[in-house]
Amino acid sequence: MTRPHVPSGEGRTQTLERTETRQPRLWRVLLLNDDYTPMDFVVMVLERYFRKAEQEAQLIMLAVHHKGQGVAGVYTRDVAETKVAQVTAHARQEGHPLRVVAEPEGEG
Repeated sequence: MTRPHVPSGEGRTQTLERTETRQPRLWRVLLLNDDYTPMDFVVMVLERYFRKAEQEAQLIMLAVHHKGQGVAGVYTRDVAETKVAQVTAHARQEGHPLRVVAEPEGEG
C-alpha cells in the first residue's frame, strides 16, 4: 500500500511505501538430560529462570529425565541466549553439568 505523494523540494515528489514488520524468529530453550544434575535443581531452574509453576516445572523435568530433553521456554534469540548463559553459569557455580541450548523454533 502506498501513501500519497509528498513534496520533497524543487517540484519533485517522493513516494513513501509501507513496509511489513515481521515477527522475530523464535528460539526454543532446551534442557538436556545428564546423569549428574539433581532433579530438584532442574525444577528450581525452571521456576526461577523460566517462571514455571511448580507442577509445570516437575513435568518439564520429567520430560528431560525420560525423553532426554525438555522445552523450558520459547523466546526471541537474545532472550533465549541470555537464559542459556544465566542457567549455565548458575549450574556451573553449583557444580552441575546441566546443558542448556537454544535452537530456532521448528528445528529438532
